[in-house]
Amino acid sequence: MDTKAFMKKYTMVIALVVVFVLFAILTGGRLLAAQNLSNLLLQNSYVLIMACGMLLCILTGGNVDLSVGSTVCLVGAVAAQLLAGGLPALVVIPLCLIISMLIGIWQGFWIGYIHIPPFICTLAGMFLFRGLGRAILGSKTVTINDDTFLNIFASYINFPGLDDGDVKWSAFILGCIVALVVIMNKFIARFNKRKKGYKQDPIVSDAAKTAVIVLMILAYTWQLAHFRGISVMALWVVAVVVVYAFLTSKVAMGRYFYAVGGNEKAAKLSGIDTKKVYFRAYTSMSLLAGLSGLIVAARIGSVNGDTGSSFEMDAIGACFIGGASAYGGSGNIAGVVVGAILLGVINQGMSIIGLDNNFQYIVKGAVLLVAVIFDVVSNRKTGKAG
Repeated sequence: MDTKAFMKKYTMVIALVVVFVLFAILTGGRLLAAQNLSNLLLQNSYVLIMACGMLLCILTGGNVDLSVGSTVCLVGAVAAQLLAGGLPALVVIPLCLIISMLIGIWQGFWIGYIHIPPFICTLAGMFLFRGLGRAILGSKTVTINDDTFLNIFASYINFPGLDDGDVKWSAFILGCIVALVVIMNKFIARFNKRKKGYKQDPIVSDAAKTAVIVLMILAYTWQLAHFRGISVMALWVVAVVVVYAFLTSKVAMGRYFYAVGGNEKAAKLSGIDTKKVYFRAYTSMSLLAGLSGLIVAARIGSVNGDTGSSFEMDAIGACFIGGASAYGGSGNIAGVVVGAILLGVINQGMSIIGLDNNFQYIVKGAVLLVAVIFDVVSNRKTGKAG
């Protein structure tokens, strides 16, 4: 792989490293503190989760779901009120996920089968679900005190014996296991490509990339071990990312999203039911928004009428910054994760420095614009890809 191809493929990864190092210096190393690194994932958990669903919508042709922030509010409001009314958390959680799925089915039907433009349909949903959420809350802030609910989403994993001291060894052991899985996965991938005669990158290049990933995993989990260990919220994020990465890369149904976004007419002619593709994309998106609503409610410990405001912009921004094409048909979960973390580093770095919140919006907007411009220019697009 030549230098130009390498720079194009890993532009956002390089940008993430540069931004991380820059803010580590500007914050006097405070960004690298164990608590801040732990919060980096927890505070952006909703972005990582919703961006996975948003990617499927974007893949279908650059479409987005503007209602996800309002869905977060509505689901959080229902959960808070039901828990306050004494309903068990183990009943509330599946009920809220069912509600979020019904929202997705509702929007997926209009978009996929009636052909209502996604922008208009989800814009209507943004107002509708926000209003319902505020009505359910009675324009008040409702506190969540249910220990079971909070433990399911916002607790930390501690193993007796391993995590009794200041260092939570289970976090670092988990990091070692993940690092080993990464190494084995790369080895197996190279073996399979060689067996099938596929072209692959030089072994030195693959070894270097794998080594960097492994070192980052070990360094991150080592820092987590010196704070409070592994958060249950992090496990929810990892589970969603792994499932959607598998779906979009290994399952035929996942490849349909790329096909529809690349050329919808050709996808139809090849036998793909494009109506189902749109339906599944928006149903999936709302389900993840509902899960995010539960996670945000647990992390903050309360829900109000503004919960979830601008969340849709964060999810969309993470996708585009992570390399998803503004025209659809291109993008992957790994890039989405990089985009979400990049946004998280910028947010946290500016917060630690103490920059005004208005300036943070300016920076995020500029980063998003640059990412989309790079996508358009690098692919020589002047209109919708075809």
